Amino acid sequence: RQGSELAGWAMGRWTYEGIDLNHNFADLNTALWDAEDNDLVPHEFPNHYIPIPEYYTFANATVAPETRAVIAWMQRYPFVLSANLHGGELVVTYPFDMSRTYWKAQELTPTPDDGVFRWLATVYATANLAMASGERRRCHYDDFARLGNIINGANWHTVAGSMNDFSYLHTNCFEITVELMAAGRGCPQTLRVAPGAGDTPVPPTWPPQVHRGIKGVVRDSDTEQGIPNAIISVDGINHDVRT
Repeated sequence: RQGSELAGWAMGRWTYEGIDLNHNFADLNTALWDAEDNDLVPHEFPNHYIPIPEYYTFANATVAPETRAVIAWMQRYPFVLSANLHGGELVVTYPFDMSRTYWKAQELTPTPDDGVFRWLATVYATANLAMASGERRRCHYDDFARLGNIINGANWHTVAGSMNDFSYLHTNCFEITVELMAAGRGCPQTLRVAPGAGDTPVPPTWPPQVHRGIKGVVRDSDTEQGIPNAIISVDGINHDVRT
């Protein structure tokens, strides 16, 4: 009712219980980076499928029921590619969303799969007409157009417990954030987040990206039977994938 000029980015962000759902997932980054600093990865601590900390599973933990439901959904289905839709800017962000230097509000913090994430973000940003328009005005202070309308999340503002980082580290799903609806001075208000007939926030060129890379079945060389939970390691990428 107040409109984007008066409401501000924080209006309506928290649940009735006062939980910010956008930052409510378990912080797995800290555990991974601590293990890396102590040379425990991957022989003693995994670099993928990182377990959820015990404190996060307690009944009195500050975890929203919506967050628990989404985690259960993610664990049930082995998603490979995902995008979550936000309002507030016109830009695509990709992990890591949390800066590795804990006291830095902004720091470039790429994942081991940074090339893939930048590709996924670029494919979306170049297919979104509002983002790609040369006539678009700056929304707030950041000129994302000069960056190709994509940015590493931690290099924009650090976030602990984001869904993107959790998806990547806990389930091996490659997830990006699409800031679709800008809110603020000079920002377009023409994009609808809810898809209707003939109207979708996901460009047709983006979902096929799920077919990029290597696909197949890992089989036992003697029995030809598929091997579940086989770990695939790629030289030079410190993030394994499990079948």
